Amino acid sequence: MDERQSPRRPGGRGARVTAAVHQAVTDLISERGYGMFSVADVAARAGVADSSVYRRWGSLETLLTDAALSGLNTRSPMPDTGSLAGDLRTYAAAVAREITGPDGPALVHLAIALSKAGDQGLRAREELLAARAQQLQSMLDRAGERGERVLDPLDVLDHVLAPMYIRVLLGVDQLTPEYVDGLVDRLL
Repeated sequence: MDERQSPRRPGGRGARVTAAVHQAVTDLISERGYGMFSVADVAARAGVADSSVYRRWGSLETLLTDAALSGLNTRSPMPDTGSLAGDLRTYAAAVAREITGPDGPALVHLAIALSKAGDQGLRAREELLAARAQQLQSMLDRAGERGERVLDPLDVLDHVLAPMYIRVLLGVDQLTPEYVDGLVDRLL
């Protein structure tokens, strides 16, 4: 490394800019909805130059995908309680908190909107789904290694996640701990 260059610091300015831009995206989706804002709006909200956003992400769809994937990776980490039932209950409770929290509905609406945003939007949606499936698979693989029942990630999606997302989208009832645990119990 050249002595004049300083090493990149994780958590430095780049991390702060990324966090500010991701939050701006989430806020704008919540306030205006998908397709109702531009990169310039995101940049202004985040307090950065448009060119910084374009240089880092290249397009609004890429930025939206990155923001949503970041949310998946940081908001719903995979639990490891020592049992599949415990892992699923802990994970489902975390997802319920995530999607009913202040930013949760925005990410749900973003995933749906990406499906209608042409080829780039479809690719972005597939990245989101693949990331969620990979998270689930890691938890399910651990259960298999412990000798527990092996589930398909789609079973978790169909029987645990989908009902929660539908309730949030339709504004039906609350996702109480009893309801979320009941979804896991029915799956198992």
